[in-house]
Amino acid sequence: MVVLAAVELRQLRVDPSIQWIVLPAVTAVWLLVVSLLQERIVRPLQTLANVVAALREDDYSFRARGGRRNDAMGDLALEINALAGMLQAQRVGAMEAMALVERVMKSMQSPVLAFDPEGRLKLLNTAAERAFNLQGKATGERKQESAASGKDDLERLLGAQDNDLLSLSRPRQAQGVAQQSARWVVKRSSFRLRGVPHTLFVLSDVSEALREEERLARERLIRVLGHEINNSLTPIKSIAGSLRSRLGSAADSIEDAEDFERGLEVIEDRAESLNRFLQAYRELAGLPAPRLESVALTGLIRRVAKLETRVAVSVSEADDVVVLADADQLAQALINLVRNAAEASMSADAALLSPGGHTPCVEISWETGAGEVLISITDNGPGLTNASNLFVPFYTTKPSGTGIGLVLAQQIALGHGGSVQLTNRGDSGGSSSGEMHGCVACLRLPLPYGAGGAE
Repeated sequence: MVVLAAVELRQLRVDPSIQWIVLPAVTAVWLLVVSLLQERIVRPLQTLANVVAALREDDYSFRARGGRRNDAMGDLALEINALAGMLQAQRVGAMEAMALVERVMKSMQSPVLAFDPEGRLKLLNTAAERAFNLQGKATGERKQESAASGKDDLERLLGAQDNDLLSLSRPRQAQGVAQQSARWVVKRSSFRLRGVPHTLFVLSDVSEALREEERLARERLIRVLGHEINNSLTPIKSIAGSLRSRLGSAADSIEDAEDFERGLEVIEDRAESLNRFLQAYRELAGLPAPRLESVALTGLIRRVAKLETRVAVSVSEADDVVVLADADQLAQALINLVRNAAEASMSADAALLSPGGHTPCVEISWETGAGEVLISITDNGPGLTNASNLFVPFYTTKPSGTGIGLVLAQQIALGHGGSVQLTNRGDSGGSSSGEMHGCVACLRLPLPYGAGGAE
């Protein structure tokens, strides 16, 4: 522009002194125009470009200043500012929603897991970590790798369909451990994450409901069996007694009298045994709801220990613990566990394991931690060989057993919100007394709020 002005002035033969005045003025005007154009167009465009670049990097803090309506550049700046504000609000909303989802998932008692199309675990909550024993495991793990590291439950889950019933082993269940497996109803659905289809699993624990249904079914069965068996046992026993009283005059010989006598004794004895067996199962079926009250464990355990006179029962010294429980039911559960431990320690198999001499003994101890008290009954018997049927009603390995001792103890523990678990001493770390063979019966009970301790 300055050069064109100089050429024009020369063509018009303007005086050089005037040219030296005009040319600087033209230069100043040109610079002013360029500065105004840069201020009004270039800088706002650069500012808007910086704002757009920040939005692309998920930084919504930048804004364009000085935007006015009825001005093309101002309208553009205001619209970009509005877009940045909307994106920032959406991001804050998404972060809050994600935080809410994470909080809800963490507090959910139902396990939640998500897998990608290749079977890699992409998402799980705390309940799923506990259910599948995956504490500390990173996501992205292939199902084959999970199975190789002992997580075959995940592979079974991937093969489950909607509303399937899935049984999972409790965490830390080892050889020689008797405990009931968890049973879950599987809810399976799908969703897309960044366009990739994923599979979502939500599990609902139905173990308690199924156990309650099993208990009610046993009660109905026992009521029916009890009615029918009692109707037969009473006349059989009565007739056997009457025949025995009349046997002396009816027998043809002493030998016949002895045969009749033995036969009637067998009938009467078996009828009485069957009646005791039936009454024991009626006791199991008729267990009432616990009447909770404060119970001091030390005194209760010492009283239970004194009831077992066949073997030496020692009680470890520990701080007294107060639990909310039905004292009678809790005592009955401990009596059954102590009796079971005493009979195991007195068995012939236990004597064979100690050729140098075997002294049957039972030890009771307890400790608190994580909001619960753990009562351990340790024996020096032969230990567990088949732990899968210990809590099955009607199952017993003892010639004179009824098969309700452990079942009743477990039912009492469940009624108090606890559980019973049996392990071999070698699997549980042993005990401070005796040899390493034997069994540990663990009765877990929740502590009242605020009474828990830390191990």
